[in-house]
This record gives sequence, C-alpha cells and structure tokens, in this order.
Amino acid sequence: MAFIFNKKNELLFLQKKTTSPFLPGMLVPIGGHLEEGEISDPYRACLRELEEETGLTDEHIQGLSLKYMVFRNKSNREIRTQYVFFGVLMHDQPLVESEEGSLSWIPIKQIESKSVSATTLEIIRHASTHQDDHVWVGTMRSIKRKPAITWALLEDWE
Repeated sequence: MAFIFNKKNELLFLQKKTTSPFLPGMLVPIGGHLEEGEISDPYRACLRELEEETGLTDEHIQGLSLKYMVFRNKSNREIRTQYVFFGVLMHDQPLVESEEGSLSWIPIKQIESKSVSATTLEIIRHASTHQDDHVWVGTMRSIKRKPAITWALLEDWE
C-alpha cells in the first residue's frame, strides 16, 4: 500500500469500482497483494502496484519508504500483513488509470469525510502526529466494537 502525496499536500486515492470484490466503491490508497517472488521484497511489490494502477515509477516519487507494517489476525486462521509506504510525487505527472477504478487527489483534511477503510483512517491519523523517519508496527483490534490499531515503534536493541 502506498500513500503518495503531491506538492499541495493531497493524497492519491483509487476509487474502487462498485463491482469490485474487495472494498467496492471505496477510496483506497494505491496497492494490492504481494506476488510470488515478492514476499521478501515488499518495496518491489509497492513499485509494481504503483506502476500498474497509476503509471508512476520510482523516478516520479521522492522518498518512497516503509512507514508502517499493520497486522491483523483474521479469524485465528490467517495473519494478514500490510506494508505501508509513503512518498511524494516530485512534479506533476499524468496518471494512467487501471481497470480497478479511477484516480483522484484528496486533500488531507477531507479524508475523514470520505468513504475510506478504518485502517486507512487509523494510518492517516497516526502519520499526522508522527512525522518522523521511524517504522511503526500496528496490530488491529476492536475497542467497544470500534476498529483500532495499537502502535509500537519498530526498533533494534543494537
């Protein structure tokens, strides 16, 4: 998953088609699944998804780096991991839309009022108060039936 900012401090989102099997009709950051051979290289997967969904390449994006890893225990059968990258579009670049939906730039202040996932909201809220170069690990949970993420800094003791 990639949160790409432009110089106006807007975020690039994909409006999913209403027929999409995953988050139909919702606004989502650019991203997708890891393919075979990408398990140990989520950065490469992020670049692939960016190019497939927007036409953007690493030459267009400054500072694309891992900012979050979010974990979810799905029905005690599967641990889902999301790698979340942040970057900045260096200069205006025409976007190439994919078959998955339409692209739009959304001002940060408007995101809370849009149809986005709870995960997206939690990441944006956290990122707005933690503008640093650290990598954060989040675990999903429910607090009084509301989605929440518990955050911890990913560090090494050496």
